[in-house]
Amino acid sequence: MKVIGILAVGVLLLAVVASGIAVVWARHQDRVAFVELSKLQNRRDALNVEFGRLELEQATWASPSRIEEVARGQLEMISPPASSVEMIHE
Repeated sequence: MKVIGILAVGVLLLAVVASGIAVVWARHQDRVAFVELSKLQNRRDALNVEFGRLELEQATWASPSRIEEVARGQLEMISPPASSVEMIHE
């Protein structure tokens, strides 16, 4: 009976140690995942800021006044005289 009791205590002790190691490992993995999550959130925030900046830049380049300025300055385009404009009604 004593051998079975000692064996049972040994098995239980081994189970407790294994359980403790598993808890430590799980907490470590949790911390690693949290650090990775924080890095990804920071990257997401930086990309959102850059996206907003790019949207503003696109709106600036695509504004009608900017397009007209380029058409007149670089392409030397002019508005046609009113006499050469024809209105078509369907």
